[in-house]
Formats: sequence, C-alpha cells, structure tokens
Amino acid sequence: QVQLVESGGGLVQAGGSLRLSCTASGRTFSSYAMGWFRQAPGKERELVTSINWSGGTTYYADSVKGRFTISRDNAKNTVYLQMNSLKPEDTAVYYCAANSGFQYDYWGQGTQVTVSS
Repeated sequence: QVQLVESGGGLVQAGGSLRLSCTASGRTFSSYAMGWFRQAPGKERELVTSINWSGGTTYYADSVKGRFTISRDNAKNTVYLQMNSLKPEDTAVYYCAANSGFQYDYWGQGTQVTVSS
C-alpha cells in the first residue's frame, strides 16, 4: 500500500511558476513509476507527465513540453513537478499517481492549481 500526498498548488498569474510535490509513504517508492495527472472542470483526467523508477525516462504531454519538468528524489520518497510559464489553460486539479508496472494503482488527493490571466 502506498499513500500519496500532494502539496504546492495555489493561485498564480499567467507566466508564473509553481512547484508541486508528492510525498509517498512506505519503503517501496523507488520501485514505482510516477505520474502527474490533471483534471480541469468539465474535462477528463489527463496524463501530464511521468517518470520511471530511476528518473532516467520521462514523458510529457505536448501541451506542457518545454514548460513543465518532472523529477524525483527516491531518498525522500518524493516526486516533483516544476511548472513554468503557466497558462490559464493549465488550471486544474493536479494528482500524482504511482504505477507498479501495469497501471496507476495509487492516487493522491489532488491539489488545485489556478492560473489567472
């Protein structure tokens, strides 16, 4: 069982930056790939970015490439999402999730990110 807790959301003006953190409980964090998802009002949840267990492989949705950076610190059981050049369309609830190899099995409670124009 893995419990995930996100933090770092908030209100920011367009063009600004935020860094989200997701800290996991348990001693097996390094065995999970991790992802950040987001869900905007009236839209489906979408995968924004992901990172493999070692941090050596990452994926970014086209909409955030060049603006967002995912990283992880396995010693701290934490995955980060650095978000730069934020746009109003980035407004959503952001969730981190842990993937044991087949699917995202564990989810955080979400953190709200609001970008004002």
